[in-house]
Amino acid sequence: MSETILKISVDELCENIEIDHELVIEVVEYGIAEPIEGQSLEEWKFDPTSVHWLKKAIRLNKQLEIDWIAVAMVIDLLKQREALEFENQNLQRQLSRFWES
Repeated sequence: MSETILKISVDELCENIEIDHELVIEVVEYGIAEPIEGQSLEEWKFDPTSVHWLKKAIRLNKQLEIDWIAVAMVIDLLKQREALEFENQNLQRQLSRFWES
């Protein structure tokens, strides 16, 4: 059974979020979003998770007027928080199953 992965091209991304290619390059350089495929800008493909973080980064940059380095740090912290919340939920489920048995 093959797994279908949604891939978004740079052009689709730019059109959907209404940004230019230079901004995509910048956020990739700061590690905010990472292409899952492709070696050059024209070949880059992104998954929905990267698009999600890219949209958050753009909002942070515009609304709070902070530079991309600070945005990258905030996004990194948000990603860590999300991972910890997910891990915490899993541990709570395991603990509740343990106490139920």
